[in-house]
Amino acid sequence: MEVGELTSDQIQAVSRFPDENPNPVLRIGVDGRVLYANPASASILTALGVEVGGDVTTAWLSAARVAAAEGTNLDLSAGHRTFALRPVEIADLGFLNVYGTDITAERAIVKFPDQNPNPVFRMEWDGRLVYANPASSELIAGLGYRIGSTLAGELFERLITAVRGGTRESVEISSRGRDYALLPVDVPEFGFINIYGTDVTAQNEIRRLHFENQRLLLNILPEAIADRLRAGETLIADRFDDVTLLFADIVGFTAMSSTMSPRELVGVLNEVFTVFDGLVEDHGLEKVKTIGDAYMVIGGLLDTSTDHTERVADLALDLSARLDAIEAASRLGVRFRIGINCGPVVAGVIGTKKFIYDVWGDTVNLAARMESLGVPGRIQVSGAVEERLRGRYQLEARGLIEVKGKGSLPTWFLAGGPGHARRRRQRQRGQAAADQRPGGGIGTGLGADDARG
Repeated sequence: MEVGELTSDQIQAVSRFPDENPNPVLRIGVDGRVLYANPASASILTALGVEVGGDVTTAWLSAARVAAAEGTNLDLSAGHRTFALRPVEIADLGFLNVYGTDITAERAIVKFPDQNPNPVFRMEWDGRLVYANPASSELIAGLGYRIGSTLAGELFERLITAVRGGTRESVEISSRGRDYALLPVDVPEFGFINIYGTDVTAQNEIRRLHFENQRLLLNILPEAIADRLRAGETLIADRFDDVTLLFADIVGFTAMSSTMSPRELVGVLNEVFTVFDGLVEDHGLEKVKTIGDAYMVIGGLLDTSTDHTERVADLALDLSARLDAIEAASRLGVRFRIGINCGPVVAGVIGTKKFIYDVWGDTVNLAARMESLGVPGRIQVSGAVEERLRGRYQLEARGLIEVKGKGSLPTWFLAGGPGHARRRRQRQRGQAAADQRPGGGIGTGLGADDARG
């Protein structure tokens, strides 16, 4: 998961999504108190004779809870409109969410369909289109039909399935750049099916923007931190007693990049770091940030697992093994210096115009030193990391190195771990099989870690 910057406008856009929903949304406590109602619910509140903070009647609350248990709707007339209210009980949190849908057009089966502002059309059970009101003209024409033609294919099957299932579920379609929800209703007295259309383009766009904002937020911040920001928390600062940090830096990238065009430079970084991103996710870790050609990862930040040091070590080994398979990395001879340390950190969100989640402390500084004072193509770890991995991972003592502000410290190179030899044998067998096939691969089949011995 990527951690980086987010503007305050984007945070607010995520938070106010329910208020922008064009359909009524209410939240009612189990005691009947109205806890929340979006602006589209104004007419619903008037019809119920209640305001936010007030109580609905006992009878209506009882009916709503029964409907929630049965998965049915409650019809409510509000002025000149009719709404279907779908109560959904959130038992763990002690309230009902009530979602309203305007079904005025549906109720107007016979009453002046030509004057209905929403699309209404009618088909027989064989799919023949026998009626369409003026509001349906764009929708029907966009689908390639006209009065007298026969609906066929997927649309017909979906409509017939919805009617026969009796679920009163809408079928969503697109026509001439607009999105519609089509509700087919059997009219057995006349032997045809009425289809009531609602233009849901705006709702779908709001939903798309909501998911896009959600995706952006979760790509930039850990989910738990994003939830706290959405809940209105303005100062996020936490201490974590035990995490594992990894710093990785491409060796000689500054000199390498001087010979590249901007497009080539970004392309190489994107190709390499996309592989890194996938490995970080596979190992259940968090990407904190990238700075130029440097990459920072943390484990144990927001979970209760105790194996984060092992997972970070496995990530480092897997990255070393994958480098040769990355075309750009292989072509340019890309090598990483990697450093790992573990211990306590402070983490938080800083900034007012833009948000960034970061970590600080001696643990971070020493992890960075493990990388910067490391050896190209090797994974250097601190004494604290060696102590945790000892006996299960292959570690080579490097000896003492001078660390600014710390003096002389012993460090180790991580060379392999549980399952590492097995994965190496699998790669070797796979390459051997490829070499035996016509046009098979060329090379040793060894990863970067194997080449180091």
